[in-house]
Amino acid sequence: PVIVDFWAPWCKPCKAIEPHLLAIASEHEGRVRLVRMNVDENLAVSGRYGILSLPTVMLFRAGDTCLTIYGAHSRSHYEQTFASFLE
Repeated sequence: PVIVDFWAPWCKPCKAIEPHLLAIASEHEGRVRLVRMNVDENLAVSGRYGILSLPTVMLFRAGDTCLTIYGAHSRSHYEQTFASFLE
């Protein structure tokens, strides 16, 4: 799976969740890929996926959107939400 973190440099909650997502990607290295998508630099991509609020985290598998998480959450929330996709 691929985890896409839609963020912006001016978004404080985006900065708060970055360490959580990096840690999860590191712990599951080889099984998941983390992509950080700066919405200010990638307007077409964020528009294509309807990103209206930040942070937004999406998980894709085989090109399909499996889940979308809006807002900032704890590391344990992300771990629990992603768990079934990272086994």
